[in-house]
Amino acid sequence: MTAVRAFTASAPGKIILFGEHAVVYGYPAIAVPLTAVQVTVSAEAAPSGSGITLHAADLGRTLALADLQPADPLYDALAYPIHLALQTLRCPAPDLRLTVRSTIPIASGLGSGAALAAALIRAVWGALGQPLDDDVLNPLVYEVEKRHHGTPSGIDNTTIVYARPVYFVREQPPQTFTVARPFTLLVADSGHSSPTRLTVADVRHRYDADPTGTGAVLARIGAIAEQARQAIEAGEIAALGPLMDENHALLAELTVSSPHLDQLCQAARAAGAQGAKLSGGGRGGNMIALVQEDSADAVAEALRQAGAVRVLTTRVDSPS
Repeated sequence: MTAVRAFTASAPGKIILFGEHAVVYGYPAIAVPLTAVQVTVSAEAAPSGSGITLHAADLGRTLALADLQPADPLYDALAYPIHLALQTLRCPAPDLRLTVRSTIPIASGLGSGAALAAALIRAVWGALGQPLDDDVLNPLVYEVEKRHHGTPSGIDNTTIVYARPVYFVREQPPQTFTVARPFTLLVADSGHSSPTRLTVADVRHRYDADPTGTGAVLARIGAIAEQARQAIEAGEIAALGPLMDENHALLAELTVSSPHLDQLCQAARAAGAQGAKLSGGGRGGNMIALVQEDSADAVAEALRQAGAVRVLTTRVDSPS
């Protein structure tokens, strides 16, 4: 029987910083790790013959891996990453207890599925005493993302696995890049959900009806993402605020903002944020604000007063 040791692994969430919607049309997007929320998986040896069990601490449920079949709604999220980990190691299932804890909201555009897969695979490899390089882990998490999303872009798994900003252009490999100077973001949940597929479809209708006008808006959003990468790599963080404000205005022109998202952005700026914009598909979901550390608390309170149901504070930096 394979020897098992205690091991704990984690993975952060992710947030889109620039390039929403334009990325569908071949323009760049930027995502950054959201370290304020994490998935943590703790592994420990289990009694002989017990196989692998999963304790979902947040759900108060304990599941046997052998009982999770492909038709089960939890199979893709919990069982498939473990099967991939063992298959890659060419290792039979050990006697192992995995405890999963997550602070990443599910179905919120913050990368919960990719983070769970990354933490599970890391925990299994670590418990079996095997070093796991990020270059090996990333394609495994991408395989899990394919189960969730069919044809994922790769931006979620790459941002989460490498825990660094990612520059992404459709049909090109995602590129990680370096943060010259750390910066602080607030992520505010509007409390309203809106399926991304609907906003993407609405932008497509606008583009088909007016390819010149809508195309110009999308091209400018792409140019903003390019400028933002250059600013982040150069440490010119003050330049990001105006780019965020302009990006939000362009997304509003595409009709993917909402009165509440606009209100949250305005409240953040009035309280001292350097810039603010919606993040993700729009018409709900999250918005982000660039803040200095000494104004973060005041801006967070203003966002809550403006109706945000949750505000996260995160620091964007390159791993040491």
